Amino acid sequence: MLDQTRAGAAAICAQTVFEISEHDRATLKPLAARVAELAAQPEQAKKRERWQRINTLKKPDRPIILCDPENGWNEIITEDQIECSGELARQWEMSLRKEIFWGESMGDDRVIEPKFVVGHVVSEETDWGLQAEKHSGGAGGSYVWDAPIRSYDEDLPKLRFPSLRVDAAKTADLLSLACDVLGAHLSVTLRSQWWWTLGMTWTCITLRGLQQMMLDMCMEPDNLKKLMTFLRDGTLAQLDYLQANGLLGLNNDGTYVGSGGFGYTTELPQDDFDGEHVRTMDMWGFCESQETTQVSPAHFEEFVFPYQLPILKRFGLNCYGCCEPLHLRWHVVKRFPRLRRISVSPWADLSAMAGYLTDQYIFSMKPSPSPLAVPSLDHDHIRAGLHQAFDVTRGCLVEAIMKDNHTIGGNPQNVIDWCRIAREEAENAR
Repeated sequence: MLDQTRAGAAAICAQTVFEISEHDRATLKPLAARVAELAAQPEQAKKRERWQRINTLKKPDRPIILCDPENGWNEIITEDQIECSGELARQWEMSLRKEIFWGESMGDDRVIEPKFVVGHVVSEETDWGLQAEKHSGGAGGSYVWDAPIRSYDEDLPKLRFPSLRVDAAKTADLLSLACDVLGAHLSVTLRSQWWWTLGMTWTCITLRGLQQMMLDMCMEPDNLKKLMTFLRDGTLAQLDYLQANGLLGLNNDGTYVGSGGFGYTTELPQDDFDGEHVRTMDMWGFCESQETTQVSPAHFEEFVFPYQLPILKRFGLNCYGCCEPLHLRWHVVKRFPRLRRISVSPWADLSAMAGYLTDQYIFSMKPSPSPLAVPSLDHDHIRAGLHQAFDVTRGCLVEAIMKDNHTIGGNPQNVIDWCRIAREEAENAR
C-alpha cells in the first residue's frame, strides 16, 4: 500500500474482528445521532462555502481556520472516555467523538458532515521488498533505523513493487455492519485513502538512510536516480492498479487533502467523469519532500522533481509541501502541473511566499504547534504571531492550519483557545 498515515478512511486489515456487541451498539448510536444533529446546523453550509471558495481561488469572507491536533487528540479524548470494548467499535467511537468535539468545542472551520466513511478490507499487502530495522525506546518516541540498501549493486535487484489485494466479501460485510449500526443517523460510505503522500522521499530514506541519500547525490548520483526511478515506477503502477480495480474515491468533498485543508470543489471530477469509475485525474494529488529540506534547490530539481512530476501529472488538482520551507525551491515547485494548495511551514519565509503565491494559489499557512505544547497558552504571543502573519498575507488566499501537535500540554482548552484567537484575528484581517 502507498504511504497512508491518516486515520478515518484507511483500509482495514482482514484480521480485524467485524463484530459490534449490543453494549457497543448502544454506545455508538447516540454518538452518531449527535453527529447528525451537528451536521444539520446552518453554520455547516457557511463553512463549506469557505472551503469551496478558497479551493476555486475565490477569496472567502475571511482566512479559514482549521485545527487537527493529531497526537493531541489522545489528550482530548482520553482512554477513560472510550466506552466501547470491541476493537472496531473503539475505532468508530474515537472517530465519532472527534466529530462531536469539532462540532461542539473546537471552534474552527471544519465542516461536520452527516457521513461515516469505512475503508476497504485488505487481505494481502506487500512492501518494497526490503525492510528497515528500527531501534527505539518505544511508546511512540524517537527511533533510528538500519537502512536495508547497503550496496546498490547487491540490494537494488531485491526491490519489488508493492501490491495489495482487497477482500470483496469482507469489505461488503464491514459496510453492511456500519450501515446496520450507524445508518439510521449517518450516510455510510465506502472509500479508502490509500496514501497520504506520493512524494517518495520518505520511502527513499527509509530504504537508503537520510545521510546516505544526501551523500549519494554527490558520490553515487546515477544509483540514487535508479532508486528514485524504481520508486516512481512502483508508485505509478500502484495508481494504475487502484484505478483499474475501482478502488479510488473522489476527494472533492470533506476529505482531507494534502498536508492541510479539505477538498471541497466543483472543479473535480472532470467533465467526462462517468459517475462511477474514479480516475486519478478526477482527484486531488499530493507530493512533498520534507526529507530533503537541507538539500540545495539544484539538487532538489535534479533528484526529486523529475520523479514526482509524472505522478502529479496524473491528478486534476495538486497540493504540494508539508514541513519543508518552499521559498528557496519555489522556482522549481511552481513547475508542477495544476498546483492549487501550497504548504507554508513555520520555517518558510512568509513574506517571500506571500509574494510568490499572491491570489493565484492557496496559501496553506502552518503556524508552529510549539506554543500549544504547554499546560497554558500564552494568549498574547499567539495573537501577536497570527496578527503579523495575517497582515503579511493580506493579499493571499489564506488557510491557517494548526497541526503536527505531539502534545497539547495535556490541556484540551489549548486548541479551543487557539481557534478562538485565530478566528478573531482572521475576522480582523478581512
